[in-house]
Amino acid sequence: MLKLFLLQVTDSAALAANTISNTGDTVEKLSILELLAKGGWAFMIPLLILSIIAIYIFIDRFIKIRNAGRVDDNFISRIREYMLMGNMTAAQALCRDKNTPIARMVEKGISRIGKPLSSIRVAIENEGKLELLQLEKNLATLATIAGAAPMIGFLGTVTGMIQAFYKLSTLTAAGGKVDPGMLAGGIYQALVTTAAGLTIGIIAFICYNFLVAQVEKVVYKMEATTVQFIDFLQEPAKIMEKA
Repeated sequence: MLKLFLLQVTDSAALAANTISNTGDTVEKLSILELLAKGGWAFMIPLLILSIIAIYIFIDRFIKIRNAGRVDDNFISRIREYMLMGNMTAAQALCRDKNTPIARMVEKGISRIGKPLSSIRVAIENEGKLELLQLEKNLATLATIAGAAPMIGFLGTVTGMIQAFYKLSTLTAAGGKVDPGMLAGGIYQALVTTAAGLTIGIIAFICYNFLVAQVEKVVYKMEATTVQFIDFLQEPAKIMEKA
């Protein structure tokens, strides 16, 4: 009896394995491009455009922010030496040569030497605000893409579901035979736009937060350099006399 039971179990397992194998051979395999094409170009093209814009903004901002954060450790020391020697022209030339937000802020401060310290501080802070606006350029657009892409994907899915169920109701009303495969195909095609939108949105969101973190690091360096420069100007009036 036990032997007969084991034989039946073995035969059932073999039959199930063969069925799965045969089914797998008939399943249509789709490439990523084919799958995306089935999502419908009316929604996939806008998502493609948004992805290209997001990639461009990320690369552009990453390069600009990385270059802005490069600060020579001896920069302030050399500025201090030039200013103590009274060579303001050389100090400003050094700032122009560096061509970074921090260097431009220091140059703005040097150009105000001879005026009250509060005026110099305000000039540097205003220049810093302008530099920050340049660093954050297009970041709002990237954040918008992070939120809009999933919404476009959801809209494509809802539209596709409506079309699929409309076809189903039309066939039912006409007395036709309902094919479950047709309904399933319409649903999975509609879900492609959601998957694409979520993918673009998630990547754009991660890129946005990464760039924001990099901007904060640059801002910290700008503030630290500004404090060093202002503290240097508060030393005994050697600089004011040289100016």
